[in-house]
Amino acid sequence: MTGLLEVEALTIGFGTAPPVVSDVSFCVNAGETLALVGESGSGKTLTCRSALRILPAAAQIRSGTLRFAGREGAVDLLKAPERQLRDIRGNRIAMIFQEPMRSLSPLHRLGNQVAEVLHLHRNMGRAEAKRRVLEQFEKVGFVEPERAFRSYPFEMSGGMRQRAMIAMAMVAKPELLIADEPTTALDVTTQAQVLGLINTLQAETGMAVILVTHDLGVVANMAQRVVVMNKGRVMEAGSAKDVLGAPAHGYTAKLFAAAPVIPEVATPAPKLEYDDVIFDLRNVTKTYTLKAGGWRKPVQVTACRDVDLQLPRGKTLAVVGESGSGKTTCARVALGAERPDPGGEVLFRASPDAPPIPVHDMTPAQRTAFQRQAQMVFQDPYSSLSPRMRVLEAMVEPMEIHNIGTRNDRREKAAEMLRMVGLNPDMLRRYPHAFSGGQRQRLSIARALTLDPQLLICDEPTSALDVSVQDQILTLLEDIRDRAGLSYFFISHDLAVVARIADEVAVMRAGVIVEQAPPDTLFYNPQHPYTKALIAAQPEPDLARPIDLDLVARGAGAPTSWPEMFRFDGAAAPDLTELEPGHRVRCHA
Repeated sequence: MTGLLEVEALTIGFGTAPPVVSDVSFCVNAGETLALVGESGSGKTLTCRSALRILPAAAQIRSGTLRFAGREGAVDLLKAPERQLRDIRGNRIAMIFQEPMRSLSPLHRLGNQVAEVLHLHRNMGRAEAKRRVLEQFEKVGFVEPERAFRSYPFEMSGGMRQRAMIAMAMVAKPELLIADEPTTALDVTTQAQVLGLINTLQAETGMAVILVTHDLGVVANMAQRVVVMNKGRVMEAGSAKDVLGAPAHGYTAKLFAAAPVIPEVATPAPKLEYDDVIFDLRNVTKTYTLKAGGWRKPVQVTACRDVDLQLPRGKTLAVVGESGSGKTTCARVALGAERPDPGGEVLFRASPDAPPIPVHDMTPAQRTAFQRQAQMVFQDPYSSLSPRMRVLEAMVEPMEIHNIGTRNDRREKAAEMLRMVGLNPDMLRRYPHAFSGGQRQRLSIARALTLDPQLLICDEPTSALDVSVQDQILTLLEDIRDRAGLSYFFISHDLAVVARIADEVAVMRAGVIVEQAPPDTLFYNPQHPYTKALIAAQPEPDLARPIDLDLVARGAGAPTSWPEMFRFDGAAAPDLTELEPGHRVRCHA
């Protein structure tokens, strides 16, 4: 194999400050996967963006070379003229970006944005381009590729947008794919399918992959070689077998120690008993009407159906499922941002002796109090933080709205919250764009905690975080919950995270809850094929335990393809049946 991309002594800095990437060197060969591993802010993304010369305007490449030896000859990417780079970007070298909402145009349909790559670089006609895009959408896990083609980015969930980004990068079959946290926003079953798709495309075309990730389980399933970075420098590099099997550097060992894993459970958990319920979703169904365009009839989509969930005070209820399964819709209904269909209701009890209040029929005074008592941490930190507001302004805004404290009190509270989530108070003067994806997620969590809420609805709060910061945030959330009696409605696709923090787990698929139990019971005796697929799809940092794609495919398929006991079509789902105390499964009796 020849060196497809050679990076030698790359150094990048800003202004007169010390370099943020210092003397980085590595080589990726044709048909090979190289994993760049490290914490958020370690310089991984800047290193990769330099290959396409799409660095921030203030960034300076102070030294180094990047040589790309593709099918059309060798190119020095740092010296190539802009016209030549336009032919390379998206065609010979493609990149999957970490934040799809920031990278996709809100004014154009997803299908047209992906098809643009084929129009520009393959001179492909409209009909043929659409056929190729629909084929790619199906490969990355869109259940309804035609509807996804017509949708705008804001009409899709975070995971769905990430799938579209992956399709855009892969549709032209590039020679080199740079994947910057490509599966961060994806559920584990889709992640497993996408990783399998990348491997298949590699085998077909000889494509090389640079995989930027903090997930050592993904590295174990994908990479032949690994480069570990920290604070802009290479800490360790070598074959995946050597680095994962016997890490030589203390920093690499630290990453391994922080990686969450699904526990081995010896006995099921006892049934969770509770009297004091802070939050109660009853028979919640939510249907949206989508305009189909032209003369076609509007399409009705049921995002969630017949959801019944109770959250005990001071406990954590986790909702797990793939992107588009209805998890976030449940959270929006729970907060009152969406009204459920007739017959559904959400009740909130501010204190154990207070009467339950219907969230969707509150008085203005009740609504103001509820908005202080219930806060949300959003999945996409970039879109939830205003790019025009400094961090200080964003942090004190909730306290200003609720008239809490003096100006100095608010500033001190903001600084305290930043320290709590592991950030320096000196960062309060910066804008959100000056932070990495993981740092922005920490800012979102800090902002939600400024009002000292009783209920925190966390929508994928650790999905953008590297494993060591994820470990810190989970420890922080557990500490706050135990110290302040906080209650969590926790949405995730990561069963390893859920296993650690949840008291009760509800697994959602196709808009309905398919299995519900305490985590120990769920992992000791999973019954539903989709739950088994979620467990099988969880990547582990062990080369000897690859993901079982066949088992994942069986459980992650359409509900009509499941074993007869669990099978259903459309709205004709069987009831949730209690198979053992505290363990309910949606199946035919």
